[in-house]
Amino acid sequence: MLKLIGCGDLFIAHRLPENKYKGFKEISNLIKQHEFRFGNLETTIHYNEGYPSLFPGGGYAVSTPITLNDLKLYGFNVFNIANNHMMDFSHKGLEATIKYLRDFGMVVAGAGMNLAEACKPRYVECSEGRVALISITSSFHDSDAAGNQSIDMLGRPGVNPLRHTEVFQITEPLYTAVKEIADTTGINSNIRWGIENGYIIEENFLKLKNLSFQMGEENLMISEPLEKDVKRTIMGIQEARYQSDCIVVSIHAHQFKGVDSVPDDFVIKFCHKCIEAGADVILGHGSHIVRGIEKYKNGIIFYGLGDFILQNEQVEYLPADFYEKYNVPFELYGTVGHAMDTRSHGGRRGLISNPDAWRSFMVSIDFEHGIKGIKLYPIELQLYGSKGEKGWPILSKSADTLKKLRKLSNDFNTKIDIEKNIGIINMN
Repeated sequence: MLKLIGCGDLFIAHRLPENKYKGFKEISNLIKQHEFRFGNLETTIHYNEGYPSLFPGGGYAVSTPITLNDLKLYGFNVFNIANNHMMDFSHKGLEATIKYLRDFGMVVAGAGMNLAEACKPRYVECSEGRVALISITSSFHDSDAAGNQSIDMLGRPGVNPLRHTEVFQITEPLYTAVKEIADTTGINSNIRWGIENGYIIEENFLKLKNLSFQMGEENLMISEPLEKDVKRTIMGIQEARYQSDCIVVSIHAHQFKGVDSVPDDFVIKFCHKCIEAGADVILGHGSHIVRGIEKYKNGIIFYGLGDFILQNEQVEYLPADFYEKYNVPFELYGTVGHAMDTRSHGGRRGLISNPDAWRSFMVSIDFEHGIKGIKLYPIELQLYGSKGEKGWPILSKSADTLKKLRKLSNDFNTKIDIEKNIGIINMN
């Protein structure tokens, strides 16, 4: 029997205490009962080797390589690194991160020195089989995407991208109004010039700068995963089917529909296509809160695993761009705590003020020629108490997260039973 466990975002910024903390042993023991032990590494790892990106993933995520030893103490051995923070320190930051992860013996997927490396399946050797991991992200700046090699030129380092299209379908009166705005303001002049000169590919939609519109019977947004990114992922799944016993696809996706607990349509469509192509498990993360779970055909999709370690406000240093963005006076550059407090408006905005970001779960999967059992373990990230305890996870004694998961999963026709504060999903 293959035993897999997975969690959401690992935003680690500082070392574990030498004697650990109350609750560490219980959660570490749970992780170590499995052989495939997964997390989304939501930070770069280096000794300041990289250059700060002009387009970071919301902030600048960095931790020293020695923290990888602490993640090994938890038990982790495989990471997704396709996410919006992996290029926070540009190409050199990515290169250093991959180097240190490999030096520590970690299996990593989702980024590389070119697109072929970034999308390649990676494998975890278990005592009773082999598990493949394919990682991808829909949350990234365009400049973060890895690029293909050509016959005579190297590829571009970066993350494995899942791009998508958005078209706003609107009724005729709104369509007429949007067209009038476009025609009378000249807002699309640069686009037309780009099309005429071959720099922009023309689309069969009414454009308003970067937004696309079409006429329809009702007002809605239609989102679709980009076909070439889907095909590339399916090719990886097909290769992994030859090479492994169980296939896990990891997707980092911030995008939502209406409310942040509901994944965007293109994310759902992409996950379905992966299962149809032969993937067994989809591990979703990036939302910083839990999202629903869907049994789909013979596979299982976790749309949002939430956070596992959250220390995003405790990084040791920040580039000048961050201080400038929040109008911190030059004489206060270097005061990370002050800058973070300014961003959060004294703790009233952002993740620090959202209780749902500090409650999540881990999923345990038994696999033998298919999924045999699924258990959900609720966890809490410590928010109050000493500064040193902040952001570390413990197993929760409350069933509140499981009850929320059960409600969210009902929308996907997936039933969750709760027994002794453990969620159970029956795949039959």
